[in-house]
Amino acid sequence: MGIVKTACAGLPNGRFRCIMQNKILKQVRYTRADGEKVPANERIARETALRVMVDGQHFATAMILAAMEKEYVTGYLYVQGIIDSAADIVSIRIKNNIADVRLKDGREQRMIPQNINSGLVVSREDVFGCVRAILKSPIFEETEAVHSAGLFLNGKTTVSITEDLGRHNALDKVIGAGLLQNIDFNKILAASTGRQPTEMILKCRSTGIPVIATKGVPTSMAVELAEKTGITIAGLVRGDTMIVYSHPERIR
Repeated sequence: MGIVKTACAGLPNGRFRCIMQNKILKQVRYTRADGEKVPANERIARETALRVMVDGQHFATAMILAAMEKEYVTGYLYVQGIIDSAADIVSIRIKNNIADVRLKDGREQRMIPQNINSGLVVSREDVFGCVRAILKSPIFEETEAVHSAGLFLNGKTTVSITEDLGRHNALDKVIGAGLLQNIDFNKILAASTGRQPTEMILKCRSTGIPVIATKGVPTSMAVELAEKTGITIAGLVRGDTMIVYSHPERIR
């Protein structure tokens, strides 16, 4: 596959990228059966069971793509209301597919907001640009097996873009990256691939993200929740068209 040459040749950080791709992609032998049967090799996404331990207690086991595990754990604990900021985490040690998390003593349970109060307004061009940015994934190009998500400050500046097997995991990862950078989520446009069910909108509400854009579509319950809580959903963002399903006043 050409991705190895593209990622490694002529780049200062090419060696790091190769190591990361070897970590999240696994070569398998298969039989091509589109006529006569022909044996061949291909790299596919490596699924990992990450066991999350919080202060010595099992909290969750997530099936993820083994990259940005620290960001995933940080984002997941945040949207679940377990931490109020990245500062509530004393340490995260990841070894043998176990994330051992130690939290600060005396922290308070985070109150998850029920409504989004944000003055963010973005242009149509910003929405198109953010969705295009998350679709430039070499991992997807090779495997067609990952979702991407990204956070963009004021709909313009990239905070983080990542991939995972599930769109919800990818969003948790970039939320974690935003927390580690102390980003104001009220000024964030989140871009995500695929459909947007209620769970994705709940993550945005929990975090305070006012706009989510996707080339896919939301579900009916997701639109109802977004309309009620003040979240803008821009769907079917393709070419130069989109459908704004809720709170269109945030897109000019």
